[in-house]
Formats: sequence, structure tokens, C-alpha cells
Amino acid sequence: MNLVLETDRLLLREMKLSDAEALFEMDCNPNVHKYLWNKPMNSIDQVNEYINMIRAQYVQNKIGRFVVIEKESNKLIGWAGLKYDTEKINNRINFYDIGYRLNESAWGKGYASEVAFAWLDYGFNTMKLDSIMAAAHAENAASNAILKKIGMKITENYLENGVLWNWFELKNEAKL
Repeated sequence: MNLVLETDRLLLREMKLSDAEALFEMDCNPNVHKYLWNKPMNSIDQVNEYINMIRAQYVQNKIGRFVVIEKESNKLIGWAGLKYDTEKINNRINFYDIGYRLNESAWGKGYASEVAFAWLDYGFNTMKLDSIMAAAHAENAASNAILKKIGMKITENYLENGVLWNWFELKNEAKL
């Protein structure tokens, strides 16, 4: 894939193995993983495995999570993107999900909303998707607010391993 998306402040490009150190800096932070099963990454090898999994998704599904680069500093601040989910989540399978994860230093600046809007635009207007889903830990107020801000609606809640999650969906109005 040679796809690059750009917003006013951010550049979104494919994840590469050379991004491992910056991604590890984010993913070893317990605060970043507070609503992600409290399982921060412990080694650069885990990050490399994750990057290889993402790169395989590019080949298999022609889409996946991309790194987020802050234009002003040229610093990798996280990842975001669409993912084609082939594993069962909330009794669903084979759907597109929007996701994002940012380094703690990038929180509260509107970056997650900015990249989420860019990916919704790409998913609906370029990929012509019928709908995009998302899941957010029910206690993650910031992520729930972002998903609502970009127009997604909670359609239900579900429990996974004793944790309550909100299930979001947004339909492509152009296809209705």
C-alpha cells in the first residue's frame, strides 16, 4: 500500500518496522492501556509482532491501522485507522472498525477526532463502505466522547471478560 492521508496537522501513513521504538514508547505506558485490559507492552519484540500483523492486514484487507505523525514536529504520536475485523467481537464478524491510540503527550489536543474524521471520510467516500463500527470501554469517557463527536451512535452495550463496552455504529448516509 502506498496510501497516505493528510489532515491540517497530521500525516497518516503505513506502519513500518522502523516505527517500533516510537510505538513502544506509547504502548509501554500503563496510562495508554488503562482501558485496554491494562496490558502495556513489555518488549520491542511485542511491538514488532504487532507491526507485522498490521502489515499483513494491509496485504489481506487493503486497509489497516496507520501511524499518526504530527506535521509540526515530525513526531510519531500514535496510530489510527480502519480495520477489517475477521474475529468475532460483540457477536459480529467481518466488519470495518475505526480505532485510534495516541501517546499520552498527544491527548487533549483534538488529534484523535481529527484522524477519526479523516478515516470516516476515506471509508465512506473512497472505500464506499456501508457502515463503520467501533467499541469503547464504557468508562473511557474521552474515547466515547470522540466517537460521539464524529457522529457515531451507541447501538448497544456488551460484556467481555467482565468489562462493559459501548458498541458504536455509523451508516454511510450516501448509501441509504
